[in-house]
Amino acid sequence: QVQLVESGGGLVQAGGSLRLSCAASGDIFSIETMGWSRQAPGKQREVVATITSTSGGTTDYADSVKGRFTVSRDNAKNTVYLQMNSLKPEDTAVYYCNAAGLYLSGTYFGSWGQGIQVTVSS
Repeated sequence: QVQLVESGGGLVQAGGSLRLSCAASGDIFSIETMGWSRQAPGKQREVVATITSTSGGTTDYADSVKGRFTVSRDNAKNTVYLQMNSLKPEDTAVYYCNAAGLYLSGTYFGSWGQGIQVTVSS
């Protein structure tokens, strides 16, 4: 199994910043893609940002966060980060980390974290 543990959420005023972290552990051979999604009350979960394992990491962002959020990863630590700047009240949501890759056995895995609350006050 692969476990993902998120940290860094909390309450922040509009215009502020937060940095989320997510560490993966378990029977991991390699992680190909890591990323973040979020789900606000009454809304569907949306993908916020993703990053691949290639050199430098290929990133992709939801239009709603482009220019404000930055995703990065430390491959040696199997950790992905989400730096969130210029936060808006509409960024309030539970943020979920996800990872996809290979187990030591060679089979594929896809895992999700339990989620962490981010609340932006106006």
